Amino acid sequence: MKKSIILITAFALISLASASAQVKYHDASFLPVFGKASDAMENRYERLPDALDSVSRPPVVHLGKHAAGIYLRFKSNSSCIHARWKSTFFERMHHMADTGVRGLDLYILTDGGWRFAGTAFPSNEPQNENKLIRNMERKDREYMLYLSLYDGVSDLEIGVDEDTTLEAREIDSPRAGKQIVMYGTSILQGGCCSRPGMAFTNIIGRKLNREVINLGFSGNGQLDLEIAELMASVENPSIYVLDNVPNCTPEQIREKGEAFFRILRDAHPDVPIIFIDDPYFAHYEFDDRIRNEVDSRNEAEAELFHRLKKAGEKNIWYIQKKHTVGTDNEPFVDGVHYTDLGMMRYADFILPKIRRHMLK
Repeated sequence: MKKSIILITAFALISLASASAQVKYHDASFLPVFGKASDAMENRYERLPDALDSVSRPPVVHLGKHAAGIYLRFKSNSSCIHARWKSTFFERMHHMADTGVRGLDLYILTDGGWRFAGTAFPSNEPQNENKLIRNMERKDREYMLYLSLYDGVSDLEIGVDEDTTLEAREIDSPRAGKQIVMYGTSILQGGCCSRPGMAFTNIIGRKLNREVINLGFSGNGQLDLEIAELMASVENPSIYVLDNVPNCTPEQIREKGEAFFRILRDAHPDVPIIFIDDPYFAHYEFDDRIRNEVDSRNEAEAELFHRLKKAGEKNIWYIQKKHTVGTDNEPFVDGVHYTDLGMMRYADFILPKIRRHMLK
């Protein structure tokens, strides 16, 4: 009996090793990358060009190395999709799942649009390897792989059946060109959804079938003018969305808000620009200090917008958030950052405004 158990165990281990050996990994560097304002960086999965390393504030440089909003597009006829990658900083957060911070998310294009297929869970060390989906019928499918929201990604490889193909996308979806360029805070970067595909910027990209550039910098969306220059360098944007008020003081808005706007407007005179004010977070209702801070920031942003309108600026729009994620205070992790529910509610709120005003 003991001998039989040993043989069965050995056979199981051999079978497992055989199944593992059937997955062949390919360096993902030949696959197209989307969701970036620039390609002028050594690591293709970063958001800021290397030239800003000596210009931007250190926290902006660090956060710019996070891969928020960046995704790969590819096609394969494999029965499974695996991923192997390195997390640059091995970031961990108390109020956000590791799958959102350091994981990867896979979507498959279907007749009904992009459908979530699986998450590659990060390991307890910087080097990661995990499956995304398996046991599928072998046929050509189009894939979108979202990268980590709050960490950098390097040495990325895609694993498929060794006798199948892995190629660049064939279908232009999400549509490249005329990007939606969004600037803001930790929530815009993706905090604190459970996985990358649930960041509201990524939800908007799928629903509008349009490439979105995520320039959210956790705690540091403070109107740094070099970021405006980067946004202005996008050749053919369809709209700019400025969602930075929660990270700014009223003084910063008054001192730098118009200069930031002017950089965008001078580069793209006809591109719509949306200004969004500070939302009513869960503690707005109860915390007097927070309520006063939010109100003062919103007053400064409204003053900026109305001054621009009075000066004759066209194609600019102002959105008041207030209760944009509902009035039940349920969509928050810590009173501020959104759960997946908050991300969905916010995407549903802002998406019609973007659709209405963006260049087609």
